Amino acid sequence: MSKIVSVHSFRGGTGKSNTSANLAYLCAVQGLKVGVVDTDIQSPGIHVLFGMDEEHMGRSLNDYLWGKCTIEETAYDVTASLGPQVKGKVYLIPSSIKAGEIARVLREGYDVGLLNDGFESLIKNLELDMLIIDTHPGLNEETLLSIAISDTLVLILRPDQQDYQGTSVTVEVARKLDVPQMLLMVNKVPAQLMDAVKQDVERTYNCEVAAVIPHSDDLMTLASSGIFSQKYPDHLVTKIYQQLANRVLAS
Repeated sequence: MSKIVSVHSFRGGTGKSNTSANLAYLCAVQGLKVGVVDTDIQSPGIHVLFGMDEEHMGRSLNDYLWGKCTIEETAYDVTASLGPQVKGKVYLIPSSIKAGEIARVLREGYDVGLLNDGFESLIKNLELDMLIIDTHPGLNEETLLSIAISDTLVLILRPDQQDYQGTSVTVEVARKLDVPQMLLMVNKVPAQLMDAVKQDVERTYNCEVAAVIPHSDDLMTLASSGIFSQKYPDHLVTKIYQQLANRVLAS
């Protein structure tokens, strides 16, 4: 039975794409076939973590949404770039990074209903065990759809009052949409406050905190130039990402 996992945050800059990429990598290491869709069409970026640039990007999610191709034609098998430890597969469905196509999305929008059809097609035709949706920050029609169809919602926030307020709204929406599993992840936390922040966030939202990621100079230095868990397999941050992956898989 395949699983749909949405990785979301109310505000940008929380580490959403890094979390999506690390989840995909760690699940593929365990032998799963994973698809990763970048639905942050207005500000795409997860392709960078998988070493893909504009020169090597042909079809994108935009082409599918505008009726130029099937969604399977936008799926890139990036497994070879992830090293021999990956026993499964990872397919990346990127959004376009061309300025003109981003401007077109902002100007014209797109049929959000096509996303749901595309997700189902990817799961069926690529025989995926897991589909990870890297969403656009905030709440709009696309993110509401992604949340509504998810088996698991991973909601990321930082220990910041603006994040706390926005996350409260998202948690309420997810509960109204009856998401089967909602997991919180708190990112960029001072190491000495990890336990206190976990307790505070769980109490505030009455929701499980599946991971607390400490501020990491190594993670900052990598600067999204690769997947952290692949580059630093024995790092504390990798072990916490692994705990999150295990929690998602256990549901």
